[in-house]
Amino acid sequence: METFLNYFETIPSSHRSLILVGGLTFFWLLEGAVPLFKFNYKKWQHAIPNMFFTITTIIINFALAFLLLKSADWVMANNFGILNWLPQIPMWLYIVLGVFLMDFFGAYFPHYLEHKTPVLWMVHLVHHSDHKVDTTTANRHHPLESVIRFIFTLVGVVIIGAPIGIVMLYQSMSLIATQFTHANIKLPRRVDVILSYVLVSPDMHKVHHHYKLPYTDSNYGNIFSVWDRLLGTYMELDRDQLIYGVDVFPDEKENSNIKNLLKQPFQKYRKPTITNQ
Repeated sequence: METFLNYFETIPSSHRSLILVGGLTFFWLLEGAVPLFKFNYKKWQHAIPNMFFTITTIIINFALAFLLLKSADWVMANNFGILNWLPQIPMWLYIVLGVFLMDFFGAYFPHYLEHKTPVLWMVHLVHHSDHKVDTTTANRHHPLESVIRFIFTLVGVVIIGAPIGIVMLYQSMSLIATQFTHANIKLPRRVDVILSYVLVSPDMHKVHHHYKLPYTDSNYGNIFSVWDRLLGTYMELDRDQLIYGVDVFPDEKENSNIKNLLKQPFQKYRKPTITNQ
């Protein structure tokens, strides 16, 4: 396990790029083989704004990566954070617990706040305003959101006391998980349900992309579904009832234009409609 963790401590940028491109390519092809919805769209054209925001996310994370390294080095040097305050535990448990906690502080918690705070919701809106959710939607985040998410990840590293190996492992797992859960793929219902008891499954996350409340404000998890189940934010909706987008921002043409998407956080807040369950 130490060898495994050591690999992620020094994972080359080329390997991280391979995870991104390889995962995207795999799920892109899988969508063609077993689609959940047979979208009437030009897939490459739909992907253009999503890939633009994927690139901006990569640039921001790359530019700020040194802060993650400095923070991880500091907590280890100063024996600070949850992992460093625990009694000695097996390495496998140390890694699992580290990734589990990173998933909360780096993903679930900021995601929850983005939905509950109008200013943050307008930033996060770019991600939700995709009317054809597929694997390219995974990293469709406004640059402001990329910075916000990075800050929460940074705070998580300090609170958890995570070494850089766990941080890089978590980010790699997070990348594949988001590509998987956003992918327009149709798993057997039983398989999806069983998977959702531990991990966020495609159907589970698609509920979060339903265009109306209360479903939009549910299933915030990134890798692990446990947080939603423990904290009361888990919901179910039959896949056949899913409608993507945001009800108060219904213009698909505007929501597919990069220039409009960049301006979305600065539009007037529109309170989402609450629908009967």
